[in-house]
Amino acid sequence: MTFLYLKAVHIIFIVTWFAGLFYMPRLFVYIIESHSKPEPERTILLKQLNMMASRLWFAITWPSAIVTLITVLLAYPMAYFVAFKVTRGKFMWLVLLNIPFWTSYLLRVFAWKVILGFNGVINSGLLSLGLISKPLEFLLYNPTAVVVTLAHAYAAFAILPIYVSLEKIDRSLLEAAADLGDGPLKRFLRVTFPLSLPGIIGAAVLIFIPTTGDYVTPALVGGSDGVMIANIIQVQFGRVNNWPLGAALAIASMVAVAAIAVLVIQALKYATARIK
Repeated sequence: MTFLYLKAVHIIFIVTWFAGLFYMPRLFVYIIESHSKPEPERTILLKQLNMMASRLWFAITWPSAIVTLITVLLAYPMAYFVAFKVTRGKFMWLVLLNIPFWTSYLLRVFAWKVILGFNGVINSGLLSLGLISKPLEFLLYNPTAVVVTLAHAYAAFAILPIYVSLEKIDRSLLEAAADLGDGPLKRFLRVTFPLSLPGIIGAAVLIFIPTTGDYVTPALVGGSDGVMIANIIQVQFGRVNNWPLGAALAIASMVAVAAIAVLVIQALKYATARIK
């Protein structure tokens, strides 16, 4: 009980510190500027600070969080199939699942650009089938294209950790659950899923951290609407020549990613302890 209490206090501390990371600088700047600005300018300044913090929060967390969720959800059934349904040639199945990742990351991004392009594979196929009268323009240069490309690019980082966790599960536990009257769904929810949480945690962290700082994918398939924090930092250093702001954004993103990673790990560990 004391251990769980300390874990809860730890999580509350991390959440409070993480919230302060984004809101305390705005409050501090607003307090300083409020003594030297008239009332209309103070209101405009506060709105600008809120808008900047909201955009920064979105650019850092949401695209990577969506990519992490989709990749883990798609990778879990694949890893489950190889771990539990394949009896012979598991190594060959793992090799087949990872063949696309033998090529360069940049080539895979360009491949998705060809697939989703105005004259790409999807539009050409739909036009040849007569399902559309003109090519679809919303497939490329938007946040959805970034999410799809990143989910495919980092799929191997989710499949392998989850597979290792599923493979280590003692099959006698599933047999005991079946002897006690549990059906397939209950066995999965009460035995398989809790024991595979370490693999899910590892997969989520391995995907979230590198996708947060990804620059190539948003630059090639994201367009103006699919910009992420790495692209914003590049603009500050390269085009705008505002190195202090670029450095501040880089440090803020690094601290935010570290805080989120620690928070997710602690929360899932707490959930695992409660399940057990």
